[in-house]
Amino acid sequence: MMSRYLTNNTLRYALFFIAVLPAFIFRDFTPDNESRYLSIADEALRNGAVFTFADHGIIYADKPPLYLWVVMFGKWLFGYHNLLFLGLFSYVPALVVLYIMDKWVKNILSERERLVAQLMLLTSGFFVGTAIVLRMDMMMCMFIVLALYTFFKMYIGEGKPRDSWLFPFFVFMAIFTKGPIGIIVPLVSTITFLILKKELRTIGKFWGYKMVLVLLVLCGAWFAGVYAEGGSQYLNDLLFNQTINRAVNSFHHKAPFYYYFGAFWYSLAPWSILIAGILIAGLKKKLAATDLELFFLVIALSTIATLSLFSSKLAVYMLPSIPFFVYLSALWLAKLGSPRWMFLLAGIPAIILILIFPGVIVASQLQKINEVGISPLVFISCFILSGSGILTFRLLRKHELNNAIISLGTGILISVFVVSFAIPRYNKYIGLQEICNQAKETAFEKGGVNYYYCEMTIADNLNAYLGVMPEKLRIVDLYKADSSMKTPAILFTWHKAIERNDSLRVFLKGKKMHQWGGNFYIEIDRKK
Repeated sequence: MMSRYLTNNTLRYALFFIAVLPAFIFRDFTPDNESRYLSIADEALRNGAVFTFADHGIIYADKPPLYLWVVMFGKWLFGYHNLLFLGLFSYVPALVVLYIMDKWVKNILSERERLVAQLMLLTSGFFVGTAIVLRMDMMMCMFIVLALYTFFKMYIGEGKPRDSWLFPFFVFMAIFTKGPIGIIVPLVSTITFLILKKELRTIGKFWGYKMVLVLLVLCGAWFAGVYAEGGSQYLNDLLFNQTINRAVNSFHHKAPFYYYFGAFWYSLAPWSILIAGILIAGLKKKLAATDLELFFLVIALSTIATLSLFSSKLAVYMLPSIPFFVYLSALWLAKLGSPRWMFLLAGIPAIILILIFPGVIVASQLQKINEVGISPLVFISCFILSGSGILTFRLLRKHELNNAIISLGTGILISVFVVSFAIPRYNKYIGLQEICNQAKETAFEKGGVNYYYCEMTIADNLNAYLGVMPEKLRIVDLYKADSSMKTPAILFTWHKAIERNDSLRVFLKGKKMHQWGGNFYIEIDRKK
């Protein structure tokens, strides 16, 4: 099996997929972004909207429609929101990125070196994190990588006639998935590359009339649909407030220009120290001797530099640069010949993994951890991580760097697979589905209730689970003689709110309370 894993690409991708499959099968939706997308999609289906969206009646032009269409289609197809189905639109694009990057270097790196690059990319913190959460970022990353790969084929003369149309189509799809970043990364990267190659005069070959035509037709159809449905106010919010205003003076996610320097270290963990060392050494030795290496370097650095100029910053925005940081490192790793310092840098994450199993044993003795409980599967997963760390360390001592990286990456994937089976035990701490299902059972037993929530910020999207939107109440509303609360009722709240508010505790005294994780629902049969 191990020899086939090292040489059989199809088997590797199957194992890569199986490693995260239980996580999609067993986990609940998170109550923030994931549930928000469900709620927005439900509202669009109720309103018959296609191009314009609302979040509880408020214009939601933050994102283009492609991913929300996926969510809406899933709801129509299954009759409910299926996490496994939606998860495919995050993880399959990640595997496509892996496939394209691997194909790009197929004639340069050996089979083992390509496996090293695949595992480094797939287990990089923000890459795997974005691949297993329900967001549109990985889809955008896939289209950007496809666009850049198509550009490079055209540049080196290996493109086919259809590539001159596919390039602008992939750029549009990246825009249609996440917005302006979809065109900014390919545009800045390719122009910078052509400038460095002293070939800027050829830009019309790539960003010429076909690009303009495709973007005008497809964006024109999109914006026309937006205007027809939402009018000038929605179109203005989509084109200006969510683009120019975010870039120049963001209303949220503001951060200093050096933000991505810090984000680099955890976004590419556990490989960030090794990758940084390789990049610094490669730049010093001027290893970017080929067009491919120069292009990868330009994409990685120009993306970070461009993002740093924008007011709005999040670590996930640098996702399109991560594949190129990793694969440029893999290319230069083969050139540098594994000097001693590489083994030292690769040994740091190995040592950290070795300490994980002893660490979780110590943590299990802490009172707060004991209250939640640690599943035996968590201990097994941590044992696997520590075991892979020990094996990695032994391989490093034998100066087998590639095998050490394969050991570490494989251990991480196996531990993810094992720990995924423990997720049902912790779903009540992850999402709101369990508490809502129980609340609906209570409502059915009572013959119907009215839903409310109080002092619970994550309750905005409870309607995605309940099918109806609970009404928000302030604590003072609970005591009003003419309160709008209609009984029988179910009131949702958060344990922190109960701990912090004497008035809320007094109101709840004597009432039947049900707790799931850190959240409560309370049965209220008569007004107080």
